[in-house]
Amino acid sequence: MFRIKVERIVKKPINDVFEALSDHAGYGSFKAVGAAKLVTTGDEERNGVGALRVIQTGPVKFWERITAFERPTHMQYKIEKAKPIKMKHNKGVIDLKDLGDGTTHVTWVSEGRLMLPLPLIGRLFDRQMQKQGTVGFNSILKSIESR
Repeated sequence: MFRIKVERIVKKPINDVFEALSDHAGYGSFKAVGAAKLVTTGDEERNGVGALRVIQTGPVKFWERITAFERPTHMQYKIEKAKPIKMKHNKGVIDLKDLGDGTTHVTWVSEGRLMLPLPLIGRLFDRQMQKQGTVGFNSILKSIESR
């Protein structure tokens, strides 16, 4: 099982951080992401609950569905499909807290496991996923801060 947890203070107002993290089509502008596309708009907001985005990072594509959307403090998602790997995604949560001085505390958690036929290899790939996910999430937050 992989568990990615990144906590970071971003020197940007909470609304700016939330907009950048919820603008699914804009993920392609982040260095950690190769391409991103909003496939289905949300039920009430374009990037809100029900929205489906496809994100490609390296050779891997993820189909992520937004399952909770509370502007500007909380968002949840679930990876419904991944290729060329198979994955069971249990949790994707982004929480933001306004620190009152133009900065935002971000907590980003993603948990799941890669579905590989050999358990030992699966654990190795889970560790790699955890490492790369941590680097990727930090890169995205750093990019938001530098805008």
